[in-house]
Amino acid sequence: MHWLAERLQAIPGVVAVTLGGSRARGAELPDSDWDFGLYYRGHLDPGHLRAFGHPGTVVDPGEWGRLMNGGAWWTLDGVKVDVLYRDLDVVESWAALAEQGRFEIDPLLGHLAGWPTYALAGELALGRQLTGPPLPRPQFPPVLRESAPPSWRWRAQFHRTYAEHHADRGDQRAAEAVRVRADFEEAHARLAERGEWALNEKGLLARAGLVTGLQTGPNPVPDAASATASVDFSSTATAPVPLDPGR
Repeated sequence: MHWLAERLQAIPGVVAVTLGGSRARGAELPDSDWDFGLYYRGHLDPGHLRAFGHPGTVVDPGEWGRLMNGGAWWTLDGVKVDVLYRDLDVVESWAALAEQGRFEIDPLLGHLAGWPTYALAGELALGRQLTGPPLPRPQFPPVLRESAPPSWRWRAQFHRTYAEHHADRGDQRAAEAVRVRADFEEAHARLAERGEWALNEKGLLARAGLVTGLQTGPNPVPDAASATASVDFSSTATAPVPLDPGR
């Protein structure tokens, strides 16, 4: 697929192309997707990607939200290929805030706990660059190891309390759904404590040492609730604080 990276690099405005996902880690299976990061500055015309003529979908920048941005889903010779647009100015802005221990969490389809803005820095850290001048490869900021866990656990405690309200009303399905969201938030907290990037929720509970199956009945995932038991829920010190990354 290096030929595709070279074609993407030639698009006006593109700075670099990276390989992400399991193939970047060397953990791919024969049928694993190819995930490319398309880093650009200024204007990116998706018409250049559409002109490739590959079967699939190409969307405009920003169509998938301020963080995920946009991209393309293609199938080439039976292989799934994902291309993700990454505005390098936006990425660097959020990475700089992460160095200060600051971040936000955006809702994202397919993610129960949402997507932290520092994941954009994590993509730089874990991706394998294929073309272009060297991109930054940030380490997990020590200050973020301090600030992220209590923020995630504030959310987890909020959702555990909300789950109790559902259960009190006899809506066990809603209670379970909210508890599972809290489990993913606790998982993010644990990985942040260890200074590990979490780019998505695939295998996240297992990485965090939490049970991966849905629980039946009122009890949350073992050990996940105890981690948030000491959170001062009455305080807003670890509650979300909106930021402006310069966009």
